[in-house]
Amino acid sequence: MENPASALQFVHDRIAHACKIARRPVDDVTLVAVSKTHPAEAIVPLLDAGQRVFGENRVQEAHAKWPALREQYPDVSLHLVGQLQSNKADDAVALFDCIHSLDRPSLVKALAKAFDKAGKQVPCFVQVDVGEEPQKGGCPVAELPALLSQASAAGIPVIGLMCVPPHDIEPAPFFAFLDKLAADNGLDGRSMGMSGDYETAIMLGATHVRVGTALFGDRG
Repeated sequence: MENPASALQFVHDRIAHACKIARRPVDDVTLVAVSKTHPAEAIVPLLDAGQRVFGENRVQEAHAKWPALREQYPDVSLHLVGQLQSNKADDAVALFDCIHSLDRPSLVKALAKAFDKAGKQVPCFVQVDVGEEPQKGGCPVAELPALLSQASAAGIPVIGLMCVPPHDIEPAPFFAFLDKLAADNGLDGRSMGMSGDYETAIMLGATHVRVGTALFGDRG
């Protein structure tokens, strides 16, 4: 794996290039460095290079790594990008600054309770099952309006939509679909695009790209 600072600069350059083509300001796009499965010592070089937004898939893994790192780098913003079990809602609210995987009514209820208990709110993306792949999680498209209404009624700050397109299929139509769904529902945020397709996602409206392998190499 190349120098982490070089990898970070490369990704930032590609983001800037995609924004230029799409005629978007580069600060429209937040790079979420997905550090799941990578140890703290692999994360520190990116922190030292200035990266401050990181994504983790699992509450327990994040809890093992990030409290100590945050003592050294208190301005980090930590995003949960993986599935969230309802029974982990309290822990997730305590640890994360943003949740990308709100996808069902039971989780709306669990998060609303956790917010009340913690006395804080965490902005959320609603994950949408754009490829009709139930095993991935995500709210079915037909159920999205109802879930957004439930989240609004529960006082959950939904800032956008998130998707994980089907593997090995051209992702552009799925990104375009999520962009339209977000626009139709008056939402500004679009969490879409990973290491292999973040430039395409940016050209189709992504506001948050979740990049792991291009920064860290293959998973540990």
